[in-house]
Amino acid sequence: MVTKPDVGRWRSVCQPWRVTNTPVCVLGLGLIGGSVMRAAAAAGREVFGYNRSVEGVQAATADGFDATEDLDAALQRAATENALIVLAVPVPALGQMLGHIRETAPDCPLTDVTSVKTAVLQEVQAHGLLDRFVGGHPMAGTAHSGWEAGDARLFVGAPWVISVDDHVDPQIWSLVMNLALDCGAVVVPARSDEHDAAAATISHLPHLLAEALAATAGEVPLAFALAAGSFRDGTRVAATAPTLVRAMCEANADELLPVLDRALELLTHARDALAERKPLTDLVETGHAARIRYDSFGRPDIVAVVIGEEQWREELAAAGRAGGVIRSALPVLGSRG
Repeated sequence: MVTKPDVGRWRSVCQPWRVTNTPVCVLGLGLIGGSVMRAAAAAGREVFGYNRSVEGVQAATADGFDATEDLDAALQRAATENALIVLAVPVPALGQMLGHIRETAPDCPLTDVTSVKTAVLQEVQAHGLLDRFVGGHPMAGTAHSGWEAGDARLFVGAPWVISVDDHVDPQIWSLVMNLALDCGAVVVPARSDEHDAAAATISHLPHLLAEALAATAGEVPLAFALAAGSFRDGTRVAATAPTLVRAMCEANADELLPVLDRALELLTHARDALAERKPLTDLVETGHAARIRYDSFGRPDIVAVVIGEEQWREELAAAGRAGGVIRSALPVLGSRG
């Protein structure tokens, strides 16, 4: 069985010897960006950020965090301090944000926390920032949004995907790895295309199924009066802001379509079985077996890879594909210590 995270382990990865000196600039202080700011600050990081809404900035500032609604000022500071910039905005806003970064802080290391990776990679490349970029995606969240929804412990024990695409620079990859570990996450290395294929099955498809389930129940007058745990759990993510759901699903359409087709195929077979008064054995037993495998899925530690050595990206991608995770910082070729 997978060992559940505890507060002691989270504190252990946040000890001073693990913290890098690289400041962090978070662009977008909603649920994920706001949680990154909180977690990085809790780990002893210098962290500052930008948010488009004045209300979000005022809320962050009132909580004691360094935030501004002046994007140029935030990026100028990032450029001066060579901060790691974290893009925490929806996919439709990426182009405009990357344009500002290209003009003001093009030499800063850059990552993101977006739920799709290939679309982000293409945007970054189009803006000429690829050599400074390493994609990221913390697999954590709630159905709530905004600064107030953030939580310094949101990422504790959660998988945080860090892309190991062919272009990634080992030093920048290390910076992103250390940020994720400082936030209490476990790092899962993966290629962007493989991430998107997997995210379609375990994140984006569940959003669509939850929306369909909620919409279907909403058409039955007595349904909400009877609804309990099964409906609540099955529709939890349907409470997510519709604009965010659309952004992630539409940006990953190429990977989402085949898994949606597969789900529809399975449901159609189940429908046909019911119509013909046949048992639902195939779907129910296959789904049950898959869930049992998930419950017992292990996550071995990745410890033997040196970032920057020959084939390091391929080795990490293979280890991540097999379920491996990084729980403490891997060494970097040529670094002291």
